[in-house]
Formats: sequence, C-alpha cells, structure tokens
Amino acid sequence: MTTGITTFQSTKVFLKDVLGEINERKIQLPDFQRGWVWDDNRIRSLLSSVSLSFPIGAVMMLETGNRECRFKPRPIEGLFVERAVEPDRLILDGQQRLTALFQALIKPGPVVTEDTKKKTILRHYYFDIEKCLDPNEDREECIRSIPEDKCVKNFRGAVAEDYSTPEKEYAASLFPVKQVYDSLSWRMGYEEYWDYDKSKIKTYNQFYLEVIQRFEQYQLPVIEMGKETPKEAVCLVFEKVNTGGVSLTVFELLTATFAADNFSLRDDWQKISQRFATEEVLKKIPSDDFLQAVTLLTTMKRNREHVNGIDPDGRAPAISCKRKDILKLKLEDYLEHRDAVVEGFLKAAKFLRMQKIFISRDLPYRTQIVPLAATLGVLGDVADNDTVRQLLSRWYWCGVFGELYGSTIETRFAKDLTELIAWVRGGDEPTTVKDASFSGARLEELTSRRSAAYKGIFALMMRDGCEDFRSGQPIDITSYYDENVDIHHIFPQKWCEEHGNEQNLAKYWTAVDSIINKAPLSARTNRMIGGNAPSVYLQRIEKNEGIPAERLDQILRSHVIDPAPLRNDDFWVFYDRRYKEILDRIEAAMGKQVIREEAETA
Repeated sequence: MTTGITTFQSTKVFLKDVLGEINERKIQLPDFQRGWVWDDNRIRSLLSSVSLSFPIGAVMMLETGNRECRFKPRPIEGLFVERAVEPDRLILDGQQRLTALFQALIKPGPVVTEDTKKKTILRHYYFDIEKCLDPNEDREECIRSIPEDKCVKNFRGAVAEDYSTPEKEYAASLFPVKQVYDSLSWRMGYEEYWDYDKSKIKTYNQFYLEVIQRFEQYQLPVIEMGKETPKEAVCLVFEKVNTGGVSLTVFELLTATFAADNFSLRDDWQKISQRFATEEVLKKIPSDDFLQAVTLLTTMKRNREHVNGIDPDGRAPAISCKRKDILKLKLEDYLEHRDAVVEGFLKAAKFLRMQKIFISRDLPYRTQIVPLAATLGVLGDVADNDTVRQLLSRWYWCGVFGELYGSTIETRFAKDLTELIAWVRGGDEPTTVKDASFSGARLEELTSRRSAAYKGIFALMMRDGCEDFRSGQPIDITSYYDENVDIHHIFPQKWCEEHGNEQNLAKYWTAVDSIINKAPLSARTNRMIGGNAPSVYLQRIEKNEGIPAERLDQILRSHVIDPAPLRNDDFWVFYDRRYKEILDRIEAAMGKQVIREEAETA
C-alpha cells in the first residue's frame, strides 16, 4: 500500500530546545494521542539515561499546515494553557518520554505520576550529588523521588527527612532536577551555604561535568514528517512507531480531525450511542462500525456523481469502507450521512428482532449489521415493504449460514450495499446469496455459541415459531426476557453420560453437544428437565402443567422434534430425524439447496 509519504528529514536537536518549544507550545500533541501514563520508576529510569548520555530513542514529529490533514492540537500534559496557540509541529512518537522530561525538568511544581499500585502520586526528583560521583553506584539509585511537600515520613507519619527549603537541599547535597537548565542560582546558594568550602566546590564542579552538562548537551534524534504527509500515512506511521503498543482507532483520528473544525465527534457519538442503547442488540456496536456505514454511503454518493457526470474527473471512486476510506471522510460527509445511518442501525435492530435476535450475545455476526444498516439507511421506508423484507431476510440468513462475515469483510460490505439495493429494484441476486452454501456435515459440528451458524439456528427456531415445552408459549421479545430463554439440551448431558455406552465416545459427545440436540427453552423449563430421560420429563410436564400428550407433541414438532423417539429415549433416531428437519429450515431461510449427507449416527 502506498502511504503517500514524500518527504521527511532526520536530524539531532538539543533536548533543551525541544522542551523549550514544548513550553512555548510550538510543539504540541495531536488530539488523538492518549493521556500520559508513565509511573515513578520509569521517570527515574529516563532521567538516569539522559544523565549518562544514553540513547532514549528517536522522536517523530509532523509539520503542521496541511489543509487536508488537520488535527486539533493540545499542549503536553502539565502545561498551563492561557490561550490557544497554533503549533509548528505535532508529536507522533515520543509523547511519554517528552512529557516525563518536560514535567520533571521544566514544569513548575511536582510531577503527577503513579506508584507501582497505579495510585496517583506527586513527586519532586533530586540527584544525590555524592552518590552520582560514586562509580559503584547505579545511577538510577542516585535519583531520589520525594513527595509533594518535599518531606519523607516514616511508618508512623513523622517527618524523617525534610528538603522543603533550598538550605535543606544544600545540607543534604540533593540537587533538584528542576534546576538542571538553571543551575547557576542553585550553585551560588550551595557554595554560600558551605562557606565556599573548596572540597564542596570541587565536588559540585565534578557533578556539573558528569551530570548537569550532559543534560545541557543532550541531543535527541528527531524525524520530522513534512506538512504534505497524508492522513492515512500519519495513522499508519503512528501505529508502527507507537511505543505504547495500543492501536490507534480511526474514530480517534477522525475525532482529532473534526475537532479542527470545532466539531466534537466524541460527543456526537455519545448521543448516538445513547439512542442505540435503547436497543439491546445495538449496545455493543463500536464507533468504527458506525463510521464504516457512513463511509459506505459517502463513497456510494461519490461513485454515483461520477457515473452521472456530476464529477467526471479521474477514475470513478470505488464504493468502499476500508480504513483508508474512513480516514478520508470530511466533516461535511459525516454530517450529510450520519442521520440516515443512525436510522439504518435502528431499522436493523427492528429487522433483527423480527428474526428473533434480541441481544448482542446472540448476534451471529456483529459485522453484518454494517452493510444492513447502510442499506436500510438508503432504502428508508421502502424496507418496510414485505417483499423487500423477505429479500433482506434471505440475504441475511445466507450470510449467517454461509459464514461469510468472519474475516476480510470490507469488500463484501461494498458489494452488499450496491447489490442489495439493485436486488430490491429488480436486479440479480447479491454475491452473498450466490456465494453462500451450507452442508449437513457443518451442522453436526456446531457445538459452541462461538459459531455464527450455531447462533443462527437458535434464532431461526424462534423465528419459525417454536414454543416452550412447558408453557406452550411462542418466544417473543417479552417472553425471551421474562422467562430467561436460552439454548438447552433436549437429551440432558447427565442422562447421556449415564446411558452413553458408545464405541466412539468422541463422536457421541459431539452429537450430544451439537445444536441438533439443543432448543430454545425457558430457565424454568430447563430446571424441570434436569438430568432426566426425555420420557420422564415429558410425563412430568404433562402432569404438572396439565398439558395433553397430543398438545405436547405439537409443541415438540414446533422445534422440528419427532415426538416418538424422544418419548422412547432413542437418541440416535431423534438425532437423525431432527438433523434432516433443521436442514430443511436452513434451506428455506437461505432460499437455496443445502448440501445433504446422511447424519453420522452410531
């Protein structure tokens, strides 16, 4: 992939000058940079490295002034902001190191940091002059971290050491790190305090040469990216060099970009999230999914304008929602399509409820909501038409049972949007429908909720009208929550364990745990089933709930269960017949034939 980086330069700059420009706000952070997180020990280690002229790594900066790659700047943590200043450069890599050095060396007052237990503490740092000159001492051990009041207390809380005045610092030969770039005044007070003792002056002079001068002469390698660097490249470079090891999301980058136009994407997303929170199935939709849907509509509009001759220059832009496309979003693009996408997601939640998918845990693919929401955002009220809804339903189940949304999905999203809209308007079947296939062998493998197809069958049984064994009530959103409906074994595991005398136990237990031996049932019904044989718990249900056998058989058939083998506790006959019935249901949902094999019964 071409990043578009055309120029950068590498040079060495005095640390003092870099920190000075940070103080003057000529160097700031882009707003997508996360907060400062270094602890007390890491700060001492960093100060130690500089005092020994050890390398601390290169710093990467971005020159400001690119109209297409604008980010809201913010000063480094700890810098008092009186008025906004437009910076010359932004820090892409080196935030933690530069912030630690700025707070320890330049910023007035104590450094706000953390102890080993992540508790916030305020610290002043000192060099122990005599220890620094001892070749047997570890330099890091020569740096003292002193509390905010400059007093060290014992376990009783009494002051054991007091460095709260310059005179007390002189007496202890503790040099404040804050004086590194202004050491003359402290030296004069130190010499006067010791009455110009020659040995003290000699010690200080040696300390100056071996510690302070190294700070004064310390140079940082700085890589500077030119102002013409595109946004995509900034994001890519940030991720490659980010020593924090946390991936930068497109949402964070766009937040910084839109903030340059005085628009808070973060606040806007919070309002949208609150609307989504009214729908359980949308509660875990991440911001990047939402931006993908917006980008689909944006790129579709650009493509349509090109085709219609409104914007004929160059090649037709592709309909896409890849990372690089999201990063090209302009604020006006976002505002133009945001509301339609919000409505699209809310319509998607309604559509999923009709498919009996009520909560995010039961979503076969969260990612499939992106093209669904984008499509519904374009179709609007047209999507409420029954014929259109049937087409969308068929596409949805083809995606679920074809297991097509697990990876490399952005290209499919773009096809989905255009092809679904065309299909609704009388065009050909979408690629997702054509690509989807399902086999009986796959059905027998589905034993875990981690599988999209497993969740899909759970929902499909409810959508097609299965009724609770005990209450005979179809499952809707109210009963789903009130009765705590979940997926449970039909032949209980305990009973299977006691009666499983199979030669191939591995195959047997796969069958017992497969979706073929499971059904959506209320928690109360599952407790009534317990670990009993089906013949036993069915009789119990009939007796306790007053349900005639004929009615209970009807309820069992709503789950595509043949009552006879269940009442006879015949696991493999039950398994074989339900295997075929579930394939019929999947075939109907997908609107196409599935691959059938005989179930591998014992």
